[in-house]
Amino acid sequence: MKFENDSSILQRKMSSSYVGVSRRQAMIKALNINIGDIILDVGCGGGQLIEDIAKSVGIAGKAIGIDPSSSQISSAKELCSGLENTLFICCLANNIDLESDSIDAAASIQTFEYIDDIDEALTEIKRLLKPRAKFLNISTLWDYYRFHGPEKKLNDLMHDVFKEHCSHQMVPTFLNGRLKNLGFKDIKTTELAYVFTKRDENSFAKYAETLIANFALSKGVEKEKVSEWQRQIKKAEENGRFCFTSIPVLTEAILEK
Repeated sequence: MKFENDSSILQRKMSSSYVGVSRRQAMIKALNINIGDIILDVGCGGGQLIEDIAKSVGIAGKAIGIDPSSSQISSAKELCSGLENTLFICCLANNIDLESDSIDAAASIQTFEYIDDIDEALTEIKRLLKPRAKFLNISTLWDYYRFHGPEKKLNDLMHDVFKEHCSHQMVPTFLNGRLKNLGFKDIKTTELAYVFTKRDENSFAKYAETLIANFALSKGVEKEKVSEWQRQIKKAEENGRFCFTSIPVLTEAILEK
């Protein structure tokens, strides 16, 4: 799924919601940033995490964001225009124009599930990391990214179609092994679970509903079915039998070289 134009706007709204903010706070805490650190954000999107990192590392450090989307890079540059210690590169994660052993930490939020060859990207990130540098990743367990309330057959259809939006549904279930094979140590995971039983106009659940609905339409699901699914979500919420769940997982590791 490419985040361009309307999709990138929706992605930035999701990043600014409670879930997006709390994920970034968890990442910043886990990074345990030192002044002067050089930190890479893989899949920087609209630049929210880069902004936080840049403020933390200070002028002696640098926050570097990469993303394959030119519109996302433009948005990130605009967000961080007042910061002098940022660098943005429009590229894929398997070919990053940076020197080897130059990065103190690499962070990523909701990116690796969209990368076809995860091993290739991890190998490239390993090249960039200094000895004892940190790798941190937050990816969602997409099997549990789900609305509850609509009629089962229609609900299953919408979620089954949405599975096509990324290359890997359950990155946290195999990432530890991939990191271990590359020489990473002290690997640990922390779940960041979210449960919503109602929606408002700035709710992550509301944005997730729009994301799934738009994706289903783009894949040829009839507009009537998508509208009915959304109607059933609204009705379930009104009747007090609505729920939306999402379980991102924070993975932390240290590189031994």
